[in-house]
Amino acid sequence: MRYVCDAPGNKTWFRIENEGEAVAESEAMHHAVEKYFRKEHDKAAQSFRPVSNVYFEQEIGLKAHIQREMPLFLTLRDMDGTPLATAMLPPNGHDDRSFRPIIVGTGNADPYPDQGDAIRALAQHYGITLERARCYPYRRD
Repeated sequence: MRYVCDAPGNKTWFRIENEGEAVAESEAMHHAVEKYFRKEHDKAAQSFRPVSNVYFEQEIGLKAHIQREMPLFLTLRDMDGTPLATAMLPPNGHDDRSFRPIIVGTGNADPYPDQGDAIRALAQHYGITLERARCYPYRRD
């Protein structure tokens, strides 16, 4: 995981960078982020076009391409490393109204009541709007 930004209450946002981290997040948070991570990773990898026809040079630039093209997968952790929320934001964190960000808590619960300040800190870090109505995909009345 890679550090992204701090949040109020001794919390920190990190970027999930590989499938193993996505699997661990899914297990800890009881949701399916790993499925979405794999799908987006595969989609980004399939869009890669090598710059060389030489076999052993074909993957040069692949990792950077994938990181540029796929959405950002993030985890909010407390100071003990406990996961509190998971987010999927547009590639590079740039605001894209055609992309629906998703932010969920444990078991796909609504993270906004308990983690609203941390979500606002993430939004401020990337300069995007992460309002509940757009980012929380489940209605629970």
